[in-house]
Amino acid sequence: VIKPRRQNDTSGRVRQHLHCDSCYSRRCRARVEPSASCALLPCRLLCGAVFHLCKEEEHLLLCPNVRVPCLNAQYGCPVQLPRSSRAAHLQVCPASVVCCSMEWLRWPVDDTNPNNFNAMQDNMMKERETHGEALDVAMALVDQSDLYARLKMKPLYPELMEQEEEEDIKEESREEVAVGGVQDQNPSEGWSKCGLSVAQPPVINMEKYNLFEMMFSMERGACAVAQENLENPKQNQKPADEGRSQKGPAGQRQDKSSPRSCPPPDTSKTGLAPWQEGVLERLGQELTPQEYNMYVVHHGRMLLAFGQIEACTSREKDFVYGSLEPIPVQTLHSFKVPVSYRYKRRVHLNETAARVQTEHRSVDTSDLGAGEDDWFGDEAEETLLGYAEMAVMGHKISETKGADGLYVDFGTQTHSFRTAPFKRRTTLADVMADRPLKLLLQLQAETVNSRNNRASCAFTFLCGHTFHRREFATHFRNVHSDIQMCLSEWFEQQCPLAYLGCTYRQRRFHPSTQKATVTYNQQLRCFNLRPDVLPSLDGKAGDGEDRLSSLPYEVLCHMASFLDSQSLSQLALVSRLMRQVCSSLLQDRGMVTLRWERTSSSHGGAKWKSKPVWEFSHLFSAVDSWNMADIPPISAHLKVCPYYQKTEQKERVALPFLTEKQQKSPKGQSLLNHFTGRR
Repeated sequence: VIKPRRQNDTSGRVRQHLHCDSCYSRRCRARVEPSASCALLPCRLLCGAVFHLCKEEEHLLLCPNVRVPCLNAQYGCPVQLPRSSRAAHLQVCPASVVCCSMEWLRWPVDDTNPNNFNAMQDNMMKERETHGEALDVAMALVDQSDLYARLKMKPLYPELMEQEEEEDIKEESREEVAVGGVQDQNPSEGWSKCGLSVAQPPVINMEKYNLFEMMFSMERGACAVAQENLENPKQNQKPADEGRSQKGPAGQRQDKSSPRSCPPPDTSKTGLAPWQEGVLERLGQELTPQEYNMYVVHHGRMLLAFGQIEACTSREKDFVYGSLEPIPVQTLHSFKVPVSYRYKRRVHLNETAARVQTEHRSVDTSDLGAGEDDWFGDEAEETLLGYAEMAVMGHKISETKGADGLYVDFGTQTHSFRTAPFKRRTTLADVMADRPLKLLLQLQAETVNSRNNRASCAFTFLCGHTFHRREFATHFRNVHSDIQMCLSEWFEQQCPLAYLGCTYRQRRFHPSTQKATVTYNQQLRCFNLRPDVLPSLDGKAGDGEDRLSSLPYEVLCHMASFLDSQSLSQLALVSRLMRQVCSSLLQDRGMVTLRWERTSSSHGGAKWKSKPVWEFSHLFSAVDSWNMADIPPISAHLKVCPYYQKTEQKERVALPFLTEKQQKSPKGQSLLNHFTGRR
């Protein structure tokens, strides 16, 4: 970086001459004078600009050939490039990443639907180790594990929670509260380090505190005066003149025992404010007795605080409450039952149907014939049902609901689980950790709507994968548009008798450029392409030796340049050699993101710090078009499907006929006579 030559004055700032300040001519011929102008100078970075010598420092702030950091330097990009190339660099910048925000809905299974696929899902869970997993089943299992980790037990079962000590609750709340703050940055490294500090001590705003104290000082002073008068009833027997002599110039009582004295009010004696002296005498002359008493009732505290009235008076001097007239109590009815109302019991639909004759008996739980295992419910099924009720209906199960102006529906729902009671931060994933895996979500995913979205519904799921900006369009088209949205009955076709329990599936499409199979990786939570490679080309010898690692390093780097981003991320996990090979492609094919880590501070709190991490995205090779796979139709499977049952009709059925010979028979009837007879 070229450092400009400065002409500094005593203050340290760059001094510009009077002529140079307004001169922008490339052919300036002004005479060089120390106090008026300086010589012209072309840019030493060869950008073509010509300027006065004193403007060299300002020119470096705009020169297109000056090397500056990338616009995404704070997000991890270490590139230093000319200022004119920063816009073009954004297309290949490793820190220019996009997080996929694709969302979808997946509801729990409906046991009340007779056309559900519960039998097929149970059979596929049993056969998934032998026959492999289907794409929709693998996605549903990943969504279910994500859902279990987000569903907490406390909102649905607050009565089944353990009672924890207050210290544990304070520590958890202290960990959850975080205040953002940016730490010092080091521009030489090219990274931006941001931190979040936790459990910072609160700061008291003294200005607001003093303002609040001033607002409530009058009320506190009135309470102090009233308490003093109650403790010393002899002071109330003093004459009024002696009481007035104890007042200040503004009519305020000078009380040394009062904790706080009110500010001196206005000395005017013409107003009607409660703190002005002689206000009661003036009001007695101007207002009627009833208006006078109402004024004293409304402003009694303030009149008492400023000494306008005594706290305790005799019956003869009780002019405040002595002559008040009783006010009738008025009750407002929001709902009035009409005069013509006649009670009629509500009849439900289930009451009109035919019912078995019953009788009233006192029964116990043992009389129901249920075993001890039937007393406890399944945590996963009841929790999913409870959250589904909140998402669809907007309230919990058995919530109190008003039917009309006279009836309110009360409902109670008790839960009994073997794992109860639960801890304060227990999730459904913690409860179902040791249970056998069971799929309780539907295989068919739905699109997110305005009512059920991620902010209001717990059954929404987010893609959340990070891609380079140039890779995002390919990811959305191939993964979400081509595969995920067309998965059921199109991309992957299932047997028509799947509702009976058949688990047969076949994948109908493959990329047009290569023979590959679409699979789903549950650990990475993404789709990938698995090429159909012959066993002789797997890269291993007969004894299991790795032939690929014996190639030269340059050859391996050239071969790795033809792989997609997802394959490079998996190849880097094979060995140290392959990790070095993939690391050589990070600058061109990889991306850099900020990863946040939580660290403990010295004062007992916690901080969040970020560090740049280089990685490859989970994008497989771009597929421009798909071809139909060379597989038999689904009807060929019905010939051997174990759930396809044939029905043979052995009895004869009379059919209409058209021949003239059979028409003469009295037993038969032709189609012509059949329709003409009706006409």
